[in-house]
Order: sequence, then C-alpha cells, then structure tokens
Amino acid sequence: MIKRYQAGGGRLAAAAAEGVAVPPALKTALVTCMDSRIDTFTLFGLQLGEVHVLRNAGGVVTDDTIRSLTISQRQLGTRDVLLVQHGGCGLSTFTDEDFSESLAAETGMRPAWRTHAFSDPMTSVRRDMAQLRHDPFLHPDTTVRGFVLDIETFVLEEVFLPDA
Repeated sequence: MIKRYQAGGGRLAAAAAEGVAVPPALKTALVTCMDSRIDTFTLFGLQLGEVHVLRNAGGVVTDDTIRSLTISQRQLGTRDVLLVQHGGCGLSTFTDEDFSESLAAETGMRPAWRTHAFSDPMTSVRRDMAQLRHDPFLHPDTTVRGFVLDIETFVLEEVFLPDA
C-alpha cells in the first residue's frame, strides 16, 4: 500500500478532496463492517464528502461507534444514521466467550471489551438500531435505518423495529 501511495496515491487523494467541505453533504453517517469486499461508495453511489463512514468488525454499535456518531452529529451536523451488517460475517463464526477464552489462553489476559459477536445479523441490526434510537448523546431528531447486506448478491434488506 505504501508503494501505491508513493506512486502518486497521495496526489490523487489530495486532488479528489480539493474543495470538499468537512461536514458530510448528505448529513448522514454510515456504520458498516470492515469486510474488505464492501465498497460503501460504490454500493450507495456516493461521492467523497457526502457521508461519514464508520467501519469496525461486524459494523456493530460499540462505545467508540457512539463516540464517533456523537461527534459527527454534534460537531458536524449529521442527522441520519445507516447501519449495514451482512450475512456470512466473521463475527458470526464465534461467540464473545469463545474469543475471550482464546485470548486468555494465548496472552494470559481477557479483553475489557466485547466483540459483539452475533449469530443472526437481523437480530444484531435490530439491537443496534434500538440502542442508537435511545442513546441520550445522539441528537433527538436522529433517523436510524438498518440493513442486512447479502454479501454474495449485494442486495440490501431493510430491518425494521417493531415500534417503528
């Protein structure tokens, strides 16, 4: 990757970002998985500067996700949040406890954090949507929508909460 940067990637990135404002134009933050197959810009037809993209293992809502979303909203004006998790996610291949046990066996320590592993992405998205809708730090006018992405066909299925 560094060789690609040195071959001109930095100049290309600077040219692409020229004149782009810091607050995202669509006032939207997207939370999704770090899976390298997911190209969020192509998937949603986005351009640089339109959304904040937050990626982590599983695209789950963690304390750090809340921190980033709060800053995105309170400092940079976003109001909409899209959650996108996917079938066949690596987080569905183990449990929090299994992972913690494995780390303890290897390092002698257990992590203070959870992996937020899940077996069903629909259930995970619903849980995370509910958490965001009730978070006191997010703006009261926040719109939260959740989706599960079929990683083979790239079809999005919207997830709804019973009270929505």
